[in-house]
Amino acid sequence: MSEMMNEPNNLISSKESFSDLLIFGACFLVLFPFALLGQLIGIHWKTWLIGSEDSQNIFMGIKSAVYTFMSHIN
Repeated sequence: MSEMMNEPNNLISSKESFSDLLIFGACFLVLFPFALLGQLIGIHWKTWLIGSEDSQNIFMGIKSAVYTFMSHIN
């Protein structure tokens, strides 16, 4: 009986993690061109993206910004 009750919870969490992954990927693809453009031009792009101020490189900065954005939409 307990095995049957755990099964739907696993499906829900896997669906939620997949949707979180899709949201993360879409947000990353939207924010990456802005950061890349700022990096190439020499503008301080980290101030544009909330959460990326203390990042070491462009990918960590975008990842931090996406997680900050995702916490606001959840």
